[in-house]
Amino acid sequence: MEKIWLKSYPEDIPAELPPSEHRSIRDMFEKTFREHPDRPAFDNMGTTMSYRELDERSREFASYLQQTLGLTRGERVAIMLPNILQYPVALCGIFRAGLVVVNVNPLYTKRELRHQLKDSGAKCIVILENFAHTLAKIIDETAVQQVIVTGVGDLLNFPRNHLTNFVLRYIKRAVPAYDLPGSVRFKEALQAGATLELKPVELGFADIAFLQYTGGTTGVSKGAMLSHRNMVSNVEQTIAWQGDAYDGLDYVIAITALPLYHIFSLQGNCLTGMAQGGLNVLITNPRDFEAFAKEMARYRFNMFTAVNTLFAALLNTPSFDKINFDALRVCIGGGMAVQPAVAREWRERTGVPILQGYGLTESSPVAIVNRIANEFNGSIGLPITSTEVSIRDDAGKELDIDEVGEICLKGPQVMEGYWQRPEETAEVMLPGGWLRTGDVGRMDKDGFVYIEDRKKDMILVSGFNVYPNEVENVVVEMDGILEAAAIGVEDERSGEVVKIFAVRKHDGISEQDVIDYCRENLTNYKRPRIVEFRDELPKTNVGKILRRALRDE
Repeated sequence: MEKIWLKSYPEDIPAELPPSEHRSIRDMFEKTFREHPDRPAFDNMGTTMSYRELDERSREFASYLQQTLGLTRGERVAIMLPNILQYPVALCGIFRAGLVVVNVNPLYTKRELRHQLKDSGAKCIVILENFAHTLAKIIDETAVQQVIVTGVGDLLNFPRNHLTNFVLRYIKRAVPAYDLPGSVRFKEALQAGATLELKPVELGFADIAFLQYTGGTTGVSKGAMLSHRNMVSNVEQTIAWQGDAYDGLDYVIAITALPLYHIFSLQGNCLTGMAQGGLNVLITNPRDFEAFAKEMARYRFNMFTAVNTLFAALLNTPSFDKINFDALRVCIGGGMAVQPAVAREWRERTGVPILQGYGLTESSPVAIVNRIANEFNGSIGLPITSTEVSIRDDAGKELDIDEVGEICLKGPQVMEGYWQRPEETAEVMLPGGWLRTGDVGRMDKDGFVYIEDRKKDMILVSGFNVYPNEVENVVVEMDGILEAAAIGVEDERSGEVVKIFAVRKHDGISEQDVIDYCRENLTNYKRPRIVEFRDELPKTNVGKILRRALRDE
């Protein structure tokens, strides 16, 4: 198809990226370290870390990983942290040592954590002390040889005991700090690294930067291999798409409330912010909406990213009206569809429209975004710089304007493949480097793309992908459950929630039993909120459960 979207580009947005001066993410942030050492880089709970400090701390951490732990180029290090200052230090340090980052949701259960650590082969993990008890239960089944433990307040300028209530709110249950036997404190690692020399390690476009895990149709989470080429390209595409939005500012201040382990916040806020020499204000616990709104009110911020549920929650927070939005220039909604009513109220109360965008882990993630000057229009936008979009049928044939089919992407941000899963890689990659997204949509005559449906059975809960097979596999492990089917049902707060249909072997199992079992084995957003027992489930003539029939009832 002709690149019809280019006619809708603003004049200052390039159709293609020029060759990059950077060969790795490390090159990008080290340039910022040199050029803007005294600028604030990250702020968290009243403590600010400059780029000079980030340079020093991350070099210390890299030296420790390289010299003390003996980790070598290409080995994997897991980060299991919420949005705290230790995250960017660990992230930059891992890249400076020539290693690969494996992001882990801090709230994972032992089952989920075991799979990700075993699959990635991570030899080291940086973990918040309040989640180390989960790691302790499964570490012997993994390749992890060294655990680096930290507390929320270890890099903050106030006592650790001030954080007790915060930690309890974040994890929603009373889990004390746990010092895993043989583990090292994060501060101790930095102190040790300060006395060591960091040896140079070659990094280039082809090297893997992240194993970023995403759900799988088989119920097994798989690691998208995101190379330095993928990530550098997507950061530069994002910056190009911004055009002159931030002209006149000394530096961009971004409110970073979405978790950094999620690809949306990781690229859109953290990496892009560092590449531009901006300030990321880390919100560790955005679920405490009153405290979150009060924290936002302390800054004249210029950029804000969120999912629909977060926009809606803030609009219903009493302190929201005390926030000054005069400096806000770019507000992006992603991860899930932004509801028109939420977009309308946000525009009325802040004066700034929500720009809806689209991407997925496999595209690093940004692929399609509305123009900065656009009002909310219900579309997911235009293919960004150096990106092609094609709407195709099941046979891979390209469809015409306004015809509905699968959205396929091509560009330098498309992943290298799934880690050690060539068959699953082949399922989503078409000849010529095209990625099958699994989402169904159409493109209008001006090049704007609209989501119409999801081809996959994936459930979208507050911007997080939930794959039915994973939930079903957990439920049928219960004694007394014969079979199960998971679907998404509409929910005003989170977009969708998981509903389980199950067939029991006997009447001794209740709905609450299923929910309790899932609580032990699934992260909160994956857990079913509704359980319905059936005598049988609808199936095809070969015995495959028909989830669509359950959705259409």
